[in-house]
Amino acid sequence: MDQRVARVGKNNRAQVVTIPLEYRFPEGMKQVFIRKQGDEVILSPRPSDWSAFLASKVRASDDFMVGIDDLPLQERGVL
Repeated sequence: MDQRVARVGKNNRAQVVTIPLEYRFPEGMKQVFIRKQGDEVILSPRPSDWSAFLASKVRASDDFMVGIDDLPLQERGVL
């Protein structure tokens, strides 16, 4: 695995990371997904068009959400 060093800094109250040129996202990309795995922070491109994903064969497994109970219905008053 190729590891490089990126600088971490602050811009106002936000934390910013300066990504080396070969790791930068395409020009015009405005948002990325961010997640943590253990101590690692992972950035992934956020598609602006979901049609390719929706047309793909990616589906949830048969045991997806097994053991998850529905929340009870909430009683609400009439406005």
